[in-house]
Amino acid sequence: MDIIKATKAYEAWLRERIPLIDADLRLKHQRMAQSPFPFLRATFYRWVQLWPQICPELANAPVVLGIGDLHVENFGTWRDAEGRLIWGVNDFDEVAPIPYANDLVRLAVSAKLALSENHPTCNPTEAIDAIMAGYREGFGQGGKPFVLAEQHGWLRDLAHSKLRDPALYWPKFNQLPTLRAGIPAAIKAALNQALPQDVHLPARVVHRHAGLGSLGRRRFAALVEWRSGWIAREAKELLVSAWHWEREDQGATEILYERAIGQAVRVPDPFVEVKAHWLIRRLAPDCSRIELGSLPKTSDVLKLMHAMGWETANIHLGTKAARGHVLKDLNQRPGKWLRRAAEAMAKATLEDWKAWAKS
Repeated sequence: MDIIKATKAYEAWLRERIPLIDADLRLKHQRMAQSPFPFLRATFYRWVQLWPQICPELANAPVVLGIGDLHVENFGTWRDAEGRLIWGVNDFDEVAPIPYANDLVRLAVSAKLALSENHPTCNPTEAIDAIMAGYREGFGQGGKPFVLAEQHGWLRDLAHSKLRDPALYWPKFNQLPTLRAGIPAAIKAALNQALPQDVHLPARVVHRHAGLGSLGRRRFAALVEWRSGWIAREAKELLVSAWHWEREDQGATEILYERAIGQAVRVPDPFVEVKAHWLIRRLAPDCSRIELGSLPKTSDVLKLMHAMGWETANIHLGTKAARGHVLKDLNQRPGKWLRRAAEAMAKATLEDWKAWAKS
């Protein structure tokens, strides 16, 4: 099955389970053709097809509850219950029981592709080694979340300097047209419940484009001016991971989003909640990611790659029964295995992207 057939088959599988927005799918297809990195972000369904063929020696690695669609733009900031700024993985749409090596290889491939587009002065091999070093250290030490207060000053400075400007962030929302129909009553109620209790005015609900892997699914944001400032809550439709689609696992129906974040070494976002198959969360300027292209120095990039490797370990450590097995497997792997696997999967991804762009 080539990338064209795989995309049609996967989208047909999606349509059997949830409504899709055709205009958003067309936009997704266009963005997939722009360059290899957006293509990778949008095609986890294709990754799970290629992974066992290209990396058979890793397909049987110890299984953890992994992120699945992991890449360098899958990390961001949020505020905890104490108002502290936290950094870590912020997207668990494709979480599934997977070999731990899958997340590492996909993160390494994304770094390789993203750096070539956004930070060509940084050596991708050094970035991959930094990811591996961070993962080993984090896993070996039992993990530790990234609280950007007394510690991780360099990451806090990067996050504060790149937080979206509220003066620019909210006007973009206000430019979106108000939805008059098509909003499920249960979702309206969930969004209203997620807002502060003393919000009495009806919130304006809009549809926004965000991400790539989930582009095409329903996504609603409630926007309201409250106590002299704007606030927003979002509802995003979820589905079981594409990992189960590739394996024709028709019995997989459980959304594992909350389980993954609940068992990980993590400081939770108090505004994140899964209701049935919808993710409810807060939207705000301080819920943002640090983009590689914005980092001026190679040393900053390598520090960030190391942190991403560590944070990946924080998630995998949530599968407590697998900890010893993962450490044993890591120690038995030959040196530079992540480099070689990332090179092979990057090559296959580039070939698929060229075929997609040509089509």
